[in-house]
Amino acid sequence: MTLIKSISGIRGTIGGKPGDSLTPIDVVKFSAAFGTWLKRNNPTSSKIVIGRDARLSGDMVSKLVCGTLQSLGLDVLDLGLSTTPTVEMAVPAEQAIGGIILTASHNPAQWNALKLLNSTGEFISGQDGEEMLAIAEAEDFDFVDVKKLGSYTPDNTWLKKHIELILALPLVNVEAIKNRNFKVIVDAVNSTGGIAVPMMLEALGVTQITKLHCEPTGHFAHNPEPLPENLTDITKAIEKEKFDLGIVVDPDVDRLCFMCEDGSPFGEEYTLVAVADYILQNKVGNTVSNLSSTRALRDVTEKAGGKYYASAVGEVNVVSLMKSTNAVIGGEGNGGIIYPDLHFGRDALVGIALFLTHLANTGKKISALRKSYPEYYISKNKIELTPDIDVDGVLEAIKQRYSKQPINTIDGVKIEFEKEWLHLRKSNTEPIIRIYSESDSMTKADNLAKKIISDIKEVVANRL
Repeated sequence: MTLIKSISGIRGTIGGKPGDSLTPIDVVKFSAAFGTWLKRNNPTSSKIVIGRDARLSGDMVSKLVCGTLQSLGLDVLDLGLSTTPTVEMAVPAEQAIGGIILTASHNPAQWNALKLLNSTGEFISGQDGEEMLAIAEAEDFDFVDVKKLGSYTPDNTWLKKHIELILALPLVNVEAIKNRNFKVIVDAVNSTGGIAVPMMLEALGVTQITKLHCEPTGHFAHNPEPLPENLTDITKAIEKEKFDLGIVVDPDVDRLCFMCEDGSPFGEEYTLVAVADYILQNKVGNTVSNLSSTRALRDVTEKAGGKYYASAVGEVNVVSLMKSTNAVIGGEGNGGIIYPDLHFGRDALVGIALFLTHLANTGKKISALRKSYPEYYISKNKIELTPDIDVDGVLEAIKQRYSKQPINTIDGVKIEFEKEWLHLRKSNTEPIIRIYSESDSMTKADNLAKKIISDIKEVVANRL
């Protein structure tokens, strides 16, 4: 059983003993801590927005969270089955003091989580998270008497409002999409994307929609992380029947990937690249992704006359850098699109609208669009070290060894080699160094990783 307490939220597996996993006692404890933190920082309002994905524990966890927040005197607006970006947009629009999204994102069905939002509908900062965790640790919360209990209001209108706001964006062209008459298959892993994505497509004028795993039962039909090895069902469906493209989202609809008409993956890394290409054709500006994302975004950005910036890994870090650099588009290589003209959060629905507009405008097949971008491959590896090894010292030694190369140390160590790179990050919980490498072929990317792993082993041996 697992319980992970971090600055951005609380996640864990359902069942087990309190403190070891996400039990009802832990749900109440951290809901009370976050609600208390919100009240102390927003004394003039009491509204908080809640929403969840369709995972099996969602209804139970939602009832615990809502009841706890009401017992603090907070007024709960419950969006019910929703998406992460929908809740993010609802918080500021409803003038709420914060929000909680009940989702473990791409984690398997036994997981759930409380993702925590501030009054702007963005993930809370590191400092805010530390304050909330301190309240939880000290159990520094008080519940109101019966006459001051908060209210509970269900609201199932926000998904439609979210879609209407996307349709109003100047760079979303419904007419162009409608005229292409796309035939689309959607895999929503039996979560809320099964509601949201077809609704988005219909609003965009798409009439040929085949739904695969779109019943929001929470019985995930496959591993919910939208990686090629988990998408065999949609691949087989595309190979059997002709579609213009496939669309895949994770359980809370903040990650997005596409399948080409031949059943091959467009590539999660290239979701952001393609959308950014479209935005940059219409608006000169900067882009941001994290250090472990493909260089293709940098290539596309610089070709369009903009400047590319790399942030530390994590959505809150991407958003912070996007704001400071006035980026017109940003996100993460896991298929997370952040479009600031709508809101500062990863949003698969706006990603779908912008991507389909771009694809419609080009007149190309989706595979041809993919081939128009620089070809890079990322190799993901890790090396496990013994607990007595100083991981920070190892990373510092690697940094010195490659000191003649451009190096970025805002999040681990990233080493640039012309159009190749290596990114080394240590785990916060285990003596592990995660190793990401990218080159113009998988063989080269793998060889880069093997070379750095050999260097790490040599550094460790010299320290013994």
